[in-house]
Amino acid sequence: MKKRFLFIAGCFLMLAVAVAQSSKKMSELERLKRNTREMIEETNRMLSDTKKSTMSSLNQLNVLGQEIKTRRKLIGTLNQEISEIEKEQNLTNNEIRILQKDLEVKKDKYGKAIRSMYNKRNGVDELTFILSAESVPQSYRRLRYLHEYSRWRKDQARQISDKQTELDGKLALLESRKHDKRSLLTERHEETNALRRKEADQQVIVKDLQKKQKTLQEELKKQQKQANDLDRQIQKIIEEEARKAAAKKDTKAAVKGGYAMDKTETALSGSFEKNKGKLPSPVNGSYMIVGRFGQQQHAQLKYVTTNNSGIDLQAKPGAEARAVFDGVVSMVFMPPGYNTSVIIRHGNYLTVYSNLSEVYVKSGDQVKTRQSIGKIYTDTEEGNLTKMQFQIWKETTKLNPEHWLAK
Repeated sequence: MKKRFLFIAGCFLMLAVAVAQSSKKMSELERLKRNTREMIEETNRMLSDTKKSTMSSLNQLNVLGQEIKTRRKLIGTLNQEISEIEKEQNLTNNEIRILQKDLEVKKDKYGKAIRSMYNKRNGVDELTFILSAESVPQSYRRLRYLHEYSRWRKDQARQISDKQTELDGKLALLESRKHDKRSLLTERHEETNALRRKEADQQVIVKDLQKKQKTLQEELKKQQKQANDLDRQIQKIIEEEARKAAAKKDTKAAVKGGYAMDKTETALSGSFEKNKGKLPSPVNGSYMIVGRFGQQQHAQLKYVTTNNSGIDLQAKPGAEARAVFDGVVSMVFMPPGYNTSVIIRHGNYLTVYSNLSEVYVKSGDQVKTRQSIGKIYTDTEEGNLTKMQFQIWKETTKLNPEHWLAK
């Protein structure tokens, strides 16, 4: 009896742990699904705002590509949720089987005990059973026996009732999870159909841009020249600052020919480096990465290759750029094609915010993390396209901002 109790208790403990882990995983998947849906809603808004010029069509294609990736991610999350529900259903079914078996055993023992007691009393009532004893001690023993038996019967009845309640709860949970699974299957079907529609839209834009290949390549060539000019200006500013810093007292460069820092700047640089992967968004509000770091071959247009020194962030009209870390405004300048750019120095690290229509800071200003530094330019001729380029440099080396920003 004791071994059976320990076995059942052990089974329930293992199942309870497994169900708790599954529930935690389901909560994480639900959170991921909500975030993914928000991203899809944002891309839909961006797509609806974009006009049909050649460059905006390319931008629309890039945004659409991001949405397709996000929808595939959402379908993957739904598949995980369905898998977790099926796992939880199996665990709940095991719990139900154990409960049903244990309940049957308890009911059987309870019934046998009732019948045995009735037989011992030869069918007489309790008072007759006590008074028919051959002696007073025997009457007392019979009275105590009936009392203990009554307490045991009530306890067994309570245990059976509790088990039945627990079983009913598990059955209700199982039915609820079946309903959740049906809902998720419907949701997956709808998302799969939406994905197919978006992929069809993507092919329409691709075919249109293939017809405009020459015009698009000329525009991309112009943009790449502007990007290269921006890089050269940044490089020149960095080298000039390194030259001036080298002439200062009580400063030391981390690398030969690098920017010479004092103690405060060295500490700031170390703090910036420790926050890799934790830096806040350089834009207030939601945004989407529509241009990635380094040389990129376009997934749909094989003749389109870009080389980006940072990342391009598309945001809502009216969005502002903000400092990702404490620092000093190194330079405010106006490179061709990028409206106004701001460089913020964080020791020997620099962050660059380009394509601002308004700037709230000036050279030499101390800025704090998340401080607004300017308004991002909105191109009304391109369907209110609001896009900023964000770069991170260490000395004269360009770094991938995606590795530094918090996810």
